[in-house]
Amino acid sequence: QVQLVDSGGRWVQAGESLRLSCTASGHTFSTTNMAWFRQAPGQEREAVAASRWSDGATYFMDSVEGRFLISRDTAETSLFLQMNNLKPDDTAVYYCATTAGLISRTTWFRPERYTSWGQGTQVTVSS
Repeated sequence: QVQLVDSGGRWVQAGESLRLSCTASGHTFSTTNMAWFRQAPGQEREAVAASRWSDGATYFMDSVEGRFLISRDTAETSLFLQMNNLKPDDTAVYYCATTAGLISRTTWFRPERYTSWGQGTQVTVSS
């Protein structure tokens, strides 16, 4: 398993932006599918966005499409989640996840597809 480290979460006000990062020591993501999930208190973990390595396809949950961007650095050692126009409903612990398996439009959002997870980073959006 890959050891992932999530970072970048903090308290912000509604309308502000944040960029989350995910890195793995001694590992590149060049042939790895990756995603961001989040979990709010008392709720199930939900998929936020995913990046497919083979063709660069990206997927987003409906409520963040147009506000969030998922990207990788050119060295393929970090995954980012750029979050713009944040809303109180975006408050959650955010986790990055990776899988060497395939993802598609119908599977990217399933947590069981992913084999390695970060420890999570807290994002709090105040109104």
